Amino acid sequence: MKKILIANRGEIALRIMQAASEMGIETVAIYAEEDKFSIHRFKADEAYRIGQGKEAAEAYLDSEAIIKIAQETEADAIHPGYGFLSENIDFARRVKEAGLIFIGPSLKHLDIFGDKIKARQAVESAGLRTLPERVDSVSLEGGLNFARGHGYPVGIKAALGSCRMRVARNEAEVRASYARAKSEAQTFAGSSRVYVEKYIENAKHIEVQILGDQHGNVRQLFERDCSIQQRNQKNIEIAPAVGLSQTLRMHINNAALKLAKSVDYVNAGTVKFLVTDNDFYFIEVKPCIQASHTVTEMITGIDLVVSQLKIAMGLSLESMGIPEQSQLKMQGVALQARIRAEKTENNFYPAPGKIEAYYASGGCGVRLDIGNAYVGYELLAYFDTLLVKAVTYAPDFDEAARKMARVLREFCIQGVETNLPFLINIVEHPVFLTGQAKTSFIDQTPELFTSEPTVSPSTKILNYISDITVNDFPELEDKINPFFLMYPQVLLDYKEKQKRYGAITHLDTPTFFYGMYQGEEIEVQLEKGKVLVIHLELIGAANDTGYRTLFFNINGERREIRVEERSVQKQDAESP
Repeated sequence: MKKILIANRGEIALRIMQAASEMGIETVAIYAEEDKFSIHRFKADEAYRIGQGKEAAEAYLDSEAIIKIAQETEADAIHPGYGFLSENIDFARRVKEAGLIFIGPSLKHLDIFGDKIKARQAVESAGLRTLPERVDSVSLEGGLNFARGHGYPVGIKAALGSCRMRVARNEAEVRASYARAKSEAQTFAGSSRVYVEKYIENAKHIEVQILGDQHGNVRQLFERDCSIQQRNQKNIEIAPAVGLSQTLRMHINNAALKLAKSVDYVNAGTVKFLVTDNDFYFIEVKPCIQASHTVTEMITGIDLVVSQLKIAMGLSLESMGIPEQSQLKMQGVALQARIRAEKTENNFYPAPGKIEAYYASGGCGVRLDIGNAYVGYELLAYFDTLLVKAVTYAPDFDEAARKMARVLREFCIQGVETNLPFLINIVEHPVFLTGQAKTSFIDQTPELFTSEPTVSPSTKILNYISDITVNDFPELEDKINPFFLMYPQVLLDYKEKQKRYGAITHLDTPTFFYGMYQGEEIEVQLEKGKVLVIHLELIGAANDTGYRTLFFNINGERREIRVEERSVQKQDAESP
């Protein structure tokens, strides 16, 4: 295997590129027009636009175009990542028919676990318990009848892909959730199949990583606790699940291994369970790599993406250095936090915009899997707004959680609203720190939403300088005399700016009143031992909407600040 095409985008595409690069394998990226500035396009050895004339997400579902690019670039294999076409058996079949390697499970496994009825049969044959009631490939009327018969709440989810489950508590919510689930299934998985099941509240969501080769060898690589989720969208993952008893943990892991062995599973997969106090029920198998794979890698030392590539090349687990099941050990605890551009207090809606400042944390035991997070990148609402997955590792859960809180606080992302304050509230909450938080934790904990979006002092100062540079100090020409501070309006203006921009009194007098000129450099001492060196590189021209972009260098970091030129807005308002 010398070259692979990655049929995905964002952080998982970059993660696959890293693994391929380490193995000396060349990579081919595909990108939609809306993704033309995405990092994965530029990190690959080759990149090709796809989906001309299609909607953004549909571009990554154009199986024939993807296979054609793979053939034209002489790629040996295609890695689908997760979501999109990763669980689409028709795509995997076409890949194989084209003489290419599909880096994932076999057609047999995609068939079994892509069909919920076949999956249930396989699970029951292996002796695992499934949820008490469930209906697959259901119509809207069928979903409504199911809810009437089994009672609310019910869970509604796309049968394929990584779309989230929607919980409906009444008939109106069933109708709305069904429509959304069907639309998401078609958009992101190329299939409109939807299933409905009885939703078990106040349970833990536990999933087990499995890995199998083409020689009949299968391993379970321990469990992850994915209970911290809202609208069934994961926020924090923990490995191992610190809230489980050793007996229950052993039973869950053994059940996942038994299922994987019963079907001779190949490549990476995840077996998902709902866990009550003493029981657990099978939910589904995701026959692909998962976004949460990072925490499993941290506690086992096994690179799952490299393992995927080696398994696809025909290597055995033994030849890859993965020991027998009885010899597999896990060490320490890992947490993953998904940092997104979203409005947490507005139903977690995406928060598109342009990143004006980006500073990432780091340190011992910290891993960052970056999606599209850099100064100047404009987030659009076409895709998931995941910016970066922050992972911390420590000998125990308490230390890993403290480390995560520190990492999240050190992040500085400006220009777009993020869920950073929300994530910090989670990892510092006493219920979370017990390890006993369940899937209802976020819904039942309103104080998680109390934090205001954070704006760093340096960004506040740049915002102030930009505003004064473009718009001048209010009515300055009329009030510049030795007694101007005695004017009430000036005092009100000052108090308003102090409230908005923070400690602006740290600025020298000329900058305070006049801003900066292009090419100027100043120093601002925020506090003892903490100095900002600010250089104004360029003042951009006003655009059609009356905004200018100012380009700064602050302590060696490039920053962009967009500010409204009020004189332009005033002229527009006065125009007949």
